[in-house]
Amino acid sequence: MEAKNIVKEAVAKRASALRELHKRIWESAELGYEEVQSALALRDFMAAEGFAVETGVAGIPTAFVASYGSGKPVIGILAEYDALSQLSQQPGCPTKDPIPGQEGGHGCGHSALGTGSAAAAVAIKDYLDATGKSGTVRLYGCPAEENGWGKTFMARAGLYDDLDCALTWHPFDNNAAWTFSSLANVSVKFKFFGRTAHAAAAPHAGRSALDSCEIMNVGVNYLREHVIPEARMHYAYLDVGGTSPNVVQDHACVHYFLRAPKSAQVQEILARVKDIAKGAALICGTECVCEIQSGMSDYIPNPTMTKLLYDSLAELGAPAFDGADRELAAKFFASFDEGSRQQVVSGLVKRYGEERAKEIVAAPLNDTVDPLDLNATPVAGSTDVGDVSYVTPTAQAMIAGFCIGTTPHTWQVTGQTGSSIGEKGYLKAGEVLALTAAKVIDCPEVTAKAREELVAETGGGYNCPAPDDVLPPIPEGVAQRAKEAGL
Repeated sequence: MEAKNIVKEAVAKRASALRELHKRIWESAELGYEEVQSALALRDFMAAEGFAVETGVAGIPTAFVASYGSGKPVIGILAEYDALSQLSQQPGCPTKDPIPGQEGGHGCGHSALGTGSAAAAVAIKDYLDATGKSGTVRLYGCPAEENGWGKTFMARAGLYDDLDCALTWHPFDNNAAWTFSSLANVSVKFKFFGRTAHAAAAPHAGRSALDSCEIMNVGVNYLREHVIPEARMHYAYLDVGGTSPNVVQDHACVHYFLRAPKSAQVQEILARVKDIAKGAALICGTECVCEIQSGMSDYIPNPTMTKLLYDSLAELGAPAFDGADRELAAKFFASFDEGSRQQVVSGLVKRYGEERAKEIVAAPLNDTVDPLDLNATPVAGSTDVGDVSYVTPTAQAMIAGFCIGTTPHTWQVTGQTGSSIGEKGYLKAGEVLALTAAKVIDCPEVTAKAREELVAETGGGYNCPAPDDVLPPIPEGVAQRAKEAGL
């Protein structure tokens, strides 16, 4: 039996079990680093399939590695399962209707992402068993993509070092190989400490930490003119020193996200921002402490692996949505505000013409595979998949899991991910990733070329943006809950 049929059969025969797995993760809707029940669900599923599972890796209670097989090639499949706050929504409901008592929701579709990746891992297992070929598949349980850079800490711990390649996917409104890079970033806090005084009677005795923050922001705003135009610098005050204007503030804190196309560029900008902070402290006579929270490297789409993944997607095709799915998708499309709908329609008209655009909007689910474009424009966002891509050749797929025009981080994504639309997306993703892995198993020398491309891009080195003394921000009590749950 050819590889395509083996992986399709492997995913299909587990459709019911995968549905239950997804339901557990979707209903848990746990935020980053708190995904105890979600990680447990995936751990149980993989262990039942004969995978050896190591939990609590990289010092993160909700991170794990599930392994099967032996020898090379060693193929990593990346799974995510964290939810977002404020995005609770009833499954399959096209009007805003949060689930009572639940704040979080899978508004970026990570419940489907984790389930689809698990589907791929077990289908690769079946392929290894059916062919008797050498190879190892690992499912990496990666927490906190949204708010905590889980893969960054896992990369720093060396968990991806011996991989020949890594594969992953993300639900979107289209079907394509992910060919665009993302921005590297670093999250850093600057804490200033001064001296209190009566702001009217003895202002000369005070040293204002808040003034230092404000002066720092002036300096950073002037810096914007003198960095590369692609760079981004965002800030928020976390501490303004109190609520009394007549007391000179002796403490204040400002939090920055610094982004640029490459990790090295972020580090150059960070050094200049640190100098500005030192200057602001000197001007006001305060002390400054710089605390790096973490960061993410830019994503490097590996040409060879991305082409291999695209070929698998083109061979398998888009998810097979039915009439009920399309009818539901049209209702979700109607839930968008007028401006968003018009923007989507305008883009469709420009690409397909007015008549075809009307047909698409009437049943707005993507049933085609976009052409491969290895020169795609970089995106303005960031992902911790970038840190994996610096360590091993990495490829990602985008699979339709919600209707055309749906914006991630919305309740509409939560609702569609919990419906049959999301299910068909993660089942197809499992097939695509597994078929790509099967091609690597059949022709392992392809990873040598992919590695050459990675070394040419990076010089063969990975510098983690999270310093060794920065720990994952695990919320209090999570480690104990994970232990009690059996992780």
